[in-house]
Amino acid sequence: MLKLLTIIGARPQIIKSAAISRAIKSYYSTKVKEVIVHTGQHYDSQMSAIFFEELQIPLPKYNLQVGSGKHGEQTAKMIMGIEEILEKEKPDFLLVYGDTNSTLAGAIAAAKIHVPIVHVEAGLRSYNKKMPEEVNRILTDHVSTFLFSPTITGMKNLQKEGFNLQSVAPFTVDNPGIFNVGDVMYDNSLFFAQIAAEKIDILHQLNVEKDKYVLVTIHRNNNTDDEIRLNEIFEAILHISKESKIVMPLHPRTLKQIQHLLDKSILDALNHPNILMIPPVSYLEMIQLEENSHIIITDSGGVQKEAYFFSKPCIILRSETEWTEIIESGSGILCDAIKEMIIKTYHLFVNKEKVLFTNIYGAGDAAVNIINILLDSTH
Repeated sequence: MLKLLTIIGARPQIIKSAAISRAIKSYYSTKVKEVIVHTGQHYDSQMSAIFFEELQIPLPKYNLQVGSGKHGEQTAKMIMGIEEILEKEKPDFLLVYGDTNSTLAGAIAAAKIHVPIVHVEAGLRSYNKKMPEEVNRILTDHVSTFLFSPTITGMKNLQKEGFNLQSVAPFTVDNPGIFNVGDVMYDNSLFFAQIAAEKIDILHQLNVEKDKYVLVTIHRNNNTDDEIRLNEIFEAILHISKESKIVMPLHPRTLKQIQHLLDKSILDALNHPNILMIPPVSYLEMIQLEENSHIIITDSGGVQKEAYFFSKPCIILRSETEWTEIIESGSGILCDAIKEMIIKTYHLFVNKEKVLFTNIYGAGDAAVNIINILLDSTH
């Protein structure tokens, strides 16, 4: 029986892990045993607990309860904890997702004691090494034995860095297996959109209609903590609110920054019936809001992708993105925090008859592809 040790730590990873855990439970329960380690990187344990229940993910066997802290301190604590667990559990593979400190810590701990690393979401690049996530994802890719890319773009990025896309088994850290398997988040979006449709009706709760509102999410520090950027973004939102309802789930920290950094005139103008600033929503509620929106404005990498999954044009409040294929398709446009650009792009999408969405993230079977490749490698 193949033993998989899965590392999760932040909200996006908990969500991503649902696809693999669900596939194991549905199709591979006699062939694969998964042991989940929660690093506790995400400081809101209450939120994490709710996610596990809502996403039908097995509870972690271990929780390192690392909490927030400086990058070095946080990563060091995780490496120590993960190394102990690896020595105790002796898994066949250590699986990590994405690009957080938990991802890098898992990769370093496993690489040092020669446990093969499986990196889901390999090959993503923003080409901005000032982003901690970019450093994490590059280092993780270069010590992994299996690199599972969600897109052709990811494969091309890896090839540029010297990876051999035609490598053949047996795979090792010096001869890694590189595969384009599709995106586990697409698996999840298809599955949970159906669950959400059956269980909840947030549109009714908010009194908004399908395709009649713009969904906005803002969470990145360079937007929430920068007075000039934040004011530019909200001036654009005020302009758009004259033409469309705005639904904006806000983390308490973001709300605090808005109250602290926005010009009083802008802050006062936000008290408007067309602007719904609401508390954070659950994952299922978010999926439903995305699926039924008209346009999405976000600085989140995950939300950019989910916008694409549900064929929604996306205004991106960043100067670069790791999901370059969204930009290339014309369905997402990088506007940074420039008011005029945000407003211009909004009008472009409103007036455009059709935005092109193709099947760049696979067929919704990424998790099954990943497990099949790992099982084949052990035969």
